[in-house]
Amino acid sequence: MHPEIEITLFVFLLITAVVALTVKNLLTAVVSLTVFSFISALLYIAMGAVDVGFTEAVIGAGVTGVLFIILIFKTSRRSAD
Repeated sequence: MHPEIEITLFVFLLITAVVALTVKNLLTAVVSLTVFSFISALLYIAMGAVDVGFTEAVIGAGVTGVLFIILIFKTSRRSAD
């Protein structure tokens, strides 16, 4: 429907995917994956699939992101020495 918006969102989607794969910090990776899910939800909405976009926003960006952040803070950091 709006190809400029879709292309812009797709570029941001690729940038967040590369950031999530290249960072060393787990919290940064989880936050960028959450942003990835939210941008993909916006992309679904821009393409006209509102129900899929809403589900992706709630589950992908909301619940999964919060659970990953809680799990990161529940684990202990150990050195490989």
